Amino acid sequence: MFSISPFSHKIRAFCDNNSQISLMLSSNCTHSFPQRPLLSTSSPRFRVSIFSPKSLPTLSHRIRISEPHHRISTKRWKISCFRNEESSSGASNPESIDDVLHKELENPEIDKPSVEKRNWISRFREAADVVFKVIGKPWTVPWTAETILQVMLLWIVSFWFIGSWMIPFGAYMVGISKESLTFRGQALFSLLTDVTEGLAGILILQRCLSRFRPLPSDWFKFSLKGKWLFDVLLGCLMFPLVNRLSQFNLDLLPVLPSTPFTLSSVEQSILARDPVAMALYALVLVVCAPLWEEIVFRGFLLPSLTKYMPVWCSILMSSVAFALAHFNVQRMLPLIFLGVVMGVIYGRSRNLLPSILLHSLWNGFVFLDLMK
Repeated sequence: MFSISPFSHKIRAFCDNNSQISLMLSSNCTHSFPQRPLLSTSSPRFRVSIFSPKSLPTLSHRIRISEPHHRISTKRWKISCFRNEESSSGASNPESIDDVLHKELENPEIDKPSVEKRNWISRFREAADVVFKVIGKPWTVPWTAETILQVMLLWIVSFWFIGSWMIPFGAYMVGISKESLTFRGQALFSLLTDVTEGLAGILILQRCLSRFRPLPSDWFKFSLKGKWLFDVLLGCLMFPLVNRLSQFNLDLLPVLPSTPFTLSSVEQSILARDPVAMALYALVLVVCAPLWEEIVFRGFLLPSLTKYMPVWCSILMSSVAFALAHFNVQRMLPLIFLGVVMGVIYGRSRNLLPSILLHSLWNGFVFLDLMK
């Protein structure tokens, strides 16, 4: 009834092209989109039977308007396809942020090593604080290591020079030989030597530290005040342990068989049961020696070392120096342990009287043990 105009062929070709484009887009996308072409010959609007030459301008106008909308829709499809491809490429790692956070909450043991490390460090610090409170704080030291070395070297030289040269030479000049003396004479000779050595040590301290005066109040302090009696009693309970260390030290480093066995003048006086000689030796061991040694090793050396090392390390180092000053390898371990005990007592009390008293009690314990 109606004839198909040449323009209608162009319309049909345009619709066929649109159908092919829509099919290509739908095949490239993984999402399912409604298979509805924008322009189709089966649509009532585009039936050839209703076309007329008069309606062609209107149709062309509609086609021009629909083209931009089609381009926008194809762009949207392409964007959605690209997004789907990106998500599909990462399908091997499907965990989201919420899943990761959920797993971290379910597995809190990941942070356990670091938490345990912090707990261990905090516990160590707490224990160190307790130890520091027990043994006391460092002293205020106004001098340097040069003064410390100077005092100790002068004290060692004076100790050796007085005991080995000055007193024997003075006795020789007077016409007295130590070997020819009686037990009481030998005891008096030992007391004179010990007193001279102690006074020389005090003079060295007085001379070397004079430019630093006045010293802080906790230096070379002697006082009956304070709660230090319990510490001294607790230190006395360590005497059996010191005695055990003495036996262990002898087993570890026994006296060589080639060494001649000789009794000391103290032991000879005890065997002779001379009361005057025993009293003089007791004065040397219980009063003089503890006084001089504690002034040098606990009163000066221990506090001075706290300028360069912790208090506990200063106590240990001063105890080693205290043991070496006795020149007896077979008594090294018990003397170091005893020096540590007296150093802790002095660090807690800041008072030389408790450490001197404990030192005197130990020497008295040894003296009584020799009298058995």
